[in-house]
Amino acid sequence: MTSGGGPAPGSPSVVLRLTTALFYGFSSFMIVVVNKSVLTTYQFPSFQFLGLGQMVATIVVMYSAKKLSIVKFPDWNRDIPRKAFPLPLIYIGNLIFGLGSTKRLNLPMFTVLRRFSILFTMILEYVVLGHLASRRVQAIVILMVIGAIIAALNDLAFDLRGYVFILLNDLFTALNGVYVKKKLDSKELGKYGLLFYNALFMLFPTMAICFSTGDFEKVLAFPGWSEPLFVLQFFMSCFMGFILMYSTILCTGHNSALTTTIVGTIKNILITYLGMVFGGDYIFSWSNFVGLNISVLCSLCYTYISLTDPFTRRSASFTSSGHSADHPNLRVQIL
Repeated sequence: MTSGGGPAPGSPSVVLRLTTALFYGFSSFMIVVVNKSVLTTYQFPSFQFLGLGQMVATIVVMYSAKKLSIVKFPDWNRDIPRKAFPLPLIYIGNLIFGLGSTKRLNLPMFTVLRRFSILFTMILEYVVLGHLASRRVQAIVILMVIGAIIAALNDLAFDLRGYVFILLNDLFTALNGVYVKKKLDSKELGKYGLLFYNALFMLFPTMAICFSTGDFEKVLAFPGWSEPLFVLQFFMSCFMGFILMYSTILCTGHNSALTTTIVGTIKNILITYLGMVFGGDYIFSWSNFVGLNISVLCSLCYTYISLTDPFTRRSASFTSSGHSADHPNLRVQIL
């Protein structure tokens, strides 16, 4: 911060921070809705194959953009795996467990259990990045998690494997956000290089998983390929996977890993209530409903604190490394 209390040189404007956060929130909301439709409504047999489609879409879009000189990122060399590690491993875990939990849990419980990713992110930001959240933020996050626990203890549609998947998804989400921030600050690959090489490195392990589990045979035998609406939603999911990865990197770069995580949680407020009414797999109980709402209210409180607490806003400062200048025209077009 400057002596006059204004933003530090090189830090993003409030408008840019807000725009990237809203872009991420919208992308995160849309992919949950589309994935839920593909995996639950149409009973698509393989969430791993759906993740594979999202990786292929990212590779095709980023490679085409590079060839058309829309974006720039380093060409392949022997140092690329070192510069990208451990993000590919983290992201494949995040993708697999995220899609798996989406398939097994009702939307309200899926969204409320995602609150644990905020706790994990707050801890990892301190351990990996040295960023300590203010006491107000710590208190709100703890209350948010307590609300999630109350809801979980009274979940009448309890699914143990779904719970394990969502908690692992929370951990990998936190790891992904923190290490994306670390890699962006190091300036080695840039945001477009991170996108492209992450997807490239994840492609072959995910294909191996699909082969070993027999998912390719299940996908080929799936009868929904004859339905145009399903096909449209499947390809929407693939493209939204790329958009989500891009918006995650933008939001984390211009804000912080914790802010990206909390934006994802705020958009889940809408999904929580829509899932109760339209999801078809939510079983109502008063204690579960109260726990859900405690977590939702705490999410709103965090949003207010993040906008008014100078400590929290300083932790979101974008480094003066010039990441936002990688290709400003593409950023404006997409946002």
